[in-house]
Amino acid sequence: MHFTKMEGLGNDYIIFDCTKELKIDNPNELSKKLSNRHFGIGSDGIILIKNSNIADYMMDIYNKDGSRAEMCGNGIRCIGKYIYDKKLTTKNIITIETLAGIKELKLNIKNNKVDTITVDMGEPILNPILVPFIPQEKNSQNISLIIKNKQFQLTCLSVGNPHAVTIIKNLKDFDVKTYGELIEKNNHFPNKTNVEFIEIQDKKNINMRVWERGSGETLACGTGASAVLVACVLNNLIDNLVNIHLQGGTLTIEWNKQNNHIYMEGPANIVYEGKIKKNNKQTLI
Repeated sequence: MHFTKMEGLGNDYIIFDCTKELKIDNPNELSKKLSNRHFGIGSDGIILIKNSNIADYMMDIYNKDGSRAEMCGNGIRCIGKYIYDKKLTTKNIITIETLAGIKELKLNIKNNKVDTITVDMGEPILNPILVPFIPQEKNSQNISLIIKNKQFQLTCLSVGNPHAVTIIKNLKDFDVKTYGELIEKNNHFPNKTNVEFIEIQDKKNINMRVWERGSGETLACGTGASAVLVACVLNNLIDNLVNIHLQGGTLTIEWNKQNNHIYMEGPANIVYEGKIKKNNKQTLI
């Protein structure tokens, strides 16, 4: 079973091309096994590329804990690069079916390879009922949440998956693991949530650390960066075109007020490829 290890700003995934003969029966368990960085390949999850009846291809993504994800901004950029560089398409504008809807990707080509990818992330979802967030107040901004005697002001929204954004002082030394996990699993979020901890440099630059639902702290999150831009614009803190600086690198995010869509641009890279041998009871790398 052939796989390709890819990363988008250090947010890494194991990619399987299921458009031909390959069929994976239990992706939840496979993701838990292969994502383990000590006993597996090591990743933030796995992504299956499948054929689609409504788009060019489908992205089926599973977190490292085996849970299925609606969408991943860094993962979908990896898929865009894979599809073009592996010659599954010759188009530089493609559509990908996700559980969060169909996403359009513009592939920016350099020397016959994908250099960067611009993803139309669609419109942000601000209705608390649809995020979802409880209590379902009319406004999902400035939600006060107390965790271990520490107060957080959250802006909650969905970019195909749920996010909670909060401003933190001294972001570099902040305990993302403790508070990220507690906010992720808080009862206010019936489907759990991704959590973005941010520090604003100026109107065009934001520092961000992220706790991803089902994966823990990762080096980058494309949907999270998109959610951060929207949250900060709603609170009149930044411009609608900014650079989001994550531990794995920088994403350029724009919230286009004409069509209400968010656009994310960033790189993706192939790290290495390999084969997994199935041997009755266990999977060998």
